[in-house]
Amino acid sequence: MQHDIVVVGAGVSGLVTADRLTTQGYDVVVLEARDRVGGRTHTVPVPDHPEYRIDVGGQWVGPDQRALLAELDRFGLTTHDQDDGRDALVSLRGSLRRYRGDTPKIGAVALADVGQALWRFDRLCARVDLDAPWATPDAVRLDAQTFETWIRRNLRTSQGRDFFRIGCEAVFATTSANLSLLHALFYSRSGTSFSHLLTTGGGAQHAVVDGGMAQLAEHLAAGLGDRVRLSSPVTAVEHGPGGVVVRTGADVVRARRTVVTVPPALVAGIAFAPPLPPVRDAVQRRMPHGSVIKCHAVYPTPFWREDGLSGEAAGDTGPVKVVFDATPPARSGAGPDDASPPGILVAFIEGADALEAAAWTLEQRKNAVVRVLAGYVGDRALSPTSFNEQDWTAEEWTRGCYGAHLPPGAWTQVGRALREPVGVVHWAGTETATRWCGYIDGAISSGERAAREVAALLPEA
Repeated sequence: MQHDIVVVGAGVSGLVTADRLTTQGYDVVVLEARDRVGGRTHTVPVPDHPEYRIDVGGQWVGPDQRALLAELDRFGLTTHDQDDGRDALVSLRGSLRRYRGDTPKIGAVALADVGQALWRFDRLCARVDLDAPWATPDAVRLDAQTFETWIRRNLRTSQGRDFFRIGCEAVFATTSANLSLLHALFYSRSGTSFSHLLTTGGGAQHAVVDGGMAQLAEHLAAGLGDRVRLSSPVTAVEHGPGGVVVRTGADVVRARRTVVTVPPALVAGIAFAPPLPPVRDAVQRRMPHGSVIKCHAVYPTPFWREDGLSGEAAGDTGPVKVVFDATPPARSGAGPDDASPPGILVAFIEGADALEAAAWTLEQRKNAVVRVLAGYVGDRALSPTSFNEQDWTAEEWTRGCYGAHLPPGAWTQVGRALREPVGVVHWAGTETATRWCGYIDGAISSGERAAREVAALLPEA
């Protein structure tokens, strides 16, 4: 059977692409390697508390992520704020301090250092061309250096440098030495600013979806019905003026065009005939993912709140650098014996720490994580009732999170091929977004852009 479009990948971007094209009357098939939809969003029951769910993948919603907010509203999905008004914690160079609001207490001199550096960084961000980063003024010079180089040149205090390095790991899940300064600037401006990406209240971590973010993909997939084929990893794509032939392990799908929405690093594992142009092949081979192990420690109650703590913490000592409260809200209509949800802390092992910790046993990782948590909220954190982890680097069909990053030289040498179609082959996915690149909002907008792109080239349905 000849279809109009075959979409590769049933993450949020792929499902949005298919949803928009199906709404216009086109015949669409979605091929997904996993046995579930959602890609890098994934929600599972809390161990020992199946009435509650936790996001082991992408989870947060920013107040200015308009595409995501519109989709949540479309399906009647509600959110609750991450910031509860209690104290957060920051630990730098052995000093643990409490604070409220967006500004951590790291000392007046270090804080002034961070402030002037953020001002300099934001000035550079404002110059970035989001549609064509390689056309940014002075792009070659910006792309020739790492983010770490810029940190060393523009910050004078050790705590100020640590602040930026921790922020880099929290946003990119890799060290500042691994990514181009131009990419750091593009990514930050794509999400408003670097500080906005680090902020809870009013920032990128503003709110959480009640019941889990994976509901978004589940709703989109439900509307597509049997057009979505699970457990169908694409192995080859034959493409030419007459259309595409997409092969999986057990199926052959023919269509007029295809939209490939899987992460760039995974595209390199698909055999294209004829081969993709060298510049397109190069861009996906030069876009590695960050490394993340997302851990949830579950307790009978959120005991840290008794001490006026929000559960949010950041520090320079691994393996965990960033912690948040992931306690779900009480279920509506819960009985008196089930009115209080379990307390949950979510801890992120990122970058080089994640690569190292991946070689440990589960028990070793658990012990390392709860020791860090105890350093923030007290010894009661040493005894969770259950522990859950998701190593995204070990996921066969992801190979890392949160998103891909570009090393020095990549944007200016091959970046222009990232979104450019190759004949009847089109590209989507959050890495191709110009706004909120790397986030769920970016995945949605990239799917919408790809659907418009394809519909403009096909006869009316």
